[in-house]
Amino acid sequence: MKRSPTDRVIEIIPSILSADFAILAEEIKRVEQAGCKRIHLDVMDGNFVPNITFGPVVIEAIRRRTNLYLEAHLMIDRPERYLHYFKHAGANGVTVHQEACGDFFETLKGVKRLGMDVGVALKPETPVENIKDVLLDLDYILIMTVEPGFGGQSFILGSEEKISEVRDLLREKGYEIPIEVDGGINPETASFAVKAGGTRLVAGHAVFSGDLTRNIEELRESVKSALERPGALHDK
Repeated sequence: MKRSPTDRVIEIIPSILSADFAILAEEIKRVEQAGCKRIHLDVMDGNFVPNITFGPVVIEAIRRRTNLYLEAHLMIDRPERYLHYFKHAGANGVTVHQEACGDFFETLKGVKRLGMDVGVALKPETPVENIKDVLLDLDYILIMTVEPGFGGQSFILGSEEKISEVRDLLREKGYEIPIEVDGGINPETASFAVKAGGTRLVAGHAVFSGDLTRNIEELRESVKSALERPGALHDK
């Protein structure tokens, strides 16, 4: 049976990169109370991207405070060297970039051997064709709608085309893999991402700036409106 657009379940995934780390446990508790099921963890090493954030030690501390699904987005060189550390820290899923891996295919297999879900992130300039041969190995696909490295950037208009390209590729192959969209997500751009085919929206600044509960509700309202009004990507 064909599903209508309104049957799609869209998740809002808060990225703690924009949270207040001085009260991180409280921020995570508020995310739970708002009904979110996942937390996005941006791990950066200052080499693959021009920023340094946190690593397994912080993730381990977060795991002690929550049972939410922890998704580690590894923006680091040679992530395969550190996979077991993220497993030990309590990550449920790991997202890697092909460009950062020494052996891309072996890295994906390594994540699965450790019992974690695996996703591949596509930077704005990374072509969709790079993942065509690994779709069966993936649990989700992450499309970056900003350049990786820093939070608070604006959604790159035109990224919707890549989201749609991934959606169409999955339909062509007959696969149902969640499509995550990460970068510049707010109540306006959430609509663009969902209409293009996104099913999980990663949001940092739009969640943690101001009233977290209200912010998440506004994102959900935007998503609901987009699903009820399918059509041009930039409909107002």
